[in-house]
Amino acid sequence: MKKRENESYLSEVISKLTEHKMAMAGLFVLILEILLVVFLPYIMDLNPYDSDYMSFAQAPSSAHLLGTDAIGRDIFSRLIYGGRTSLLVGLLSTLISCMVGVPLGLIAGFFRGKAEICIMRVADIFMSFPSIVLILVLVSVVGPSVWSVTVVIGVLGWTQFARLIYANVLSVSEKEYVESARAIGTSNFKIITKYVLPNSFAPILIAITFQMASAILTESSLSFLGMGVQPPGASWGNMLYDAQSITVLSQRLWMWMPPGIALLITVLSINFLGDGIRDALDPKIRV
Repeated sequence: MKKRENESYLSEVISKLTEHKMAMAGLFVLILEILLVVFLPYIMDLNPYDSDYMSFAQAPSSAHLLGTDAIGRDIFSRLIYGGRTSLLVGLLSTLISCMVGVPLGLIAGFFRGKAEICIMRVADIFMSFPSIVLILVLVSVVGPSVWSVTVVIGVLGWTQFARLIYANVLSVSEKEYVESARAIGTSNFKIITKYVLPNSFAPILIAITFQMASAILTESSLSFLGMGVQPPGASWGNMLYDAQSITVLSQRLWMWMPPGIALLITVLSINFLGDGIRDALDPKIRV
């Protein structure tokens, strides 16, 4: 009976999600972007590092679909490779945040006591600092690169997941089925994995989408400031770095508009998907 109820709930969630037009549009765009950044470089033999010495800052043409940058590198190639970098940073940093925050939030909410005090106070300390300032400091200490940016954003993003799972675990731990499991001597590990975590994890799915969008924006901000992905590596953020020049900003739109538009579409798509998941998981919303 329990299994049928779970299957019915899952079917209802999927049905509500598939009927959410904006979420499906966002999911389609994200899948298309992933396919493009993974396979297009091999299909079209793209190279983001080669310079065309006869075409410095050239406008879009048949030879260069989106033009070239100030040193003759193909904007389209760098856009595709930059998308690969930005999406990778967003996904991996969110995964790190989730892997750190969820276990800590579980421990704090389920065991309470000293564990709760230590973990939640550390989370409060992390959240008391302006995140971008702290990220800039840590990246400058470690050294700017794709991997250092990914790890720093991921480690500093754990507090959102920890506090969210903590609040849900506090509520679920008081349910009758958890108390019954304790009464018959079920181990804490089994209670957490079988009863507490599955019934507390739904909001984490929503948080993952918004954290990923935030991580992509943070990486782009760092790269724009020169503290993220370093040249000649490509990311949408360091492609926008050239927009600091008034000449580029006003006269060479092809050098900064493609990564800006790609960044906007990606973040909007992730947010639309997150909204759809939130609505699908809300039992008060009916299709």
